[in-house]
Amino acid sequence: MLNNKHTRPIKLSNVLIILGILFLLFSFGPLLKDEIWFYIKELRNQEYKINAEGGEKDSVFARLLSSNPIAMTPVDTEFSLVIERIGVNAPIIADVSVTDEKAYREALKHGIAHASTSQYPSREPGNVYLFAHASLNFFDLGGYASVFNLLRKLNYGDEVHVFYKGDDYVYEVTNKEVVKGWNTQPLLRPVIESVLTLQTCDPPGTTINRFVVTAVLKDVIPGSR
Repeated sequence: MLNNKHTRPIKLSNVLIILGILFLLFSFGPLLKDEIWFYIKELRNQEYKINAEGGEKDSVFARLLSSNPIAMTPVDTEFSLVIERIGVNAPIIADVSVTDEKAYREALKHGIAHASTSQYPSREPGNVYLFAHASLNFFDLGGYASVFNLLRKLNYGDEVHVFYKGDDYVYEVTNKEVVKGWNTQPLLRPVIESVLTLQTCDPPGTTINRFVVTAVLKDVIPGSR
């Protein structure tokens, strides 16, 4: 009986520790997976290329064993975002309110949100403002909860592609910054050229700060139609 009394607290504590570890793995799993994938990709100098000729179809085999580029086919040439360096290939939901939490939370379950107060891709001066999750809470926020988890990995000069109405708008990263969660300057700032702004949470899963990437239009590649 004495042995049983002493072992019960130990067993309970072990269960709590195991549950805690499982919770951490469950919560941080998507972020950890993305970080490991990016580390291996960079270590192997593996490239992701839009419609790469002779490229491999994305798979576990291709990521780990193939030395060929991995081909990325835009999910929607009408409106989507492709960032080859970090493997982003996601639809863009147009005209999403940045002040209606219910509306933008619903939109972010289906892709990357385009702020309704911003412009559409064009050669004319304007700010195309896109925002998406960098989150741990994928089980509540949907399949695109971690789409911008690796946004901070972008470097100056990296290309970002916005497909709009069949055309490929190619932007080049020119700035990265962290701003407070309430700071609307990246959305409302005046611009004198065609600019793309990408925004996500910093740190992931919080609303404390916003991580913002700015890119400038470099080229427009006409579509087939």
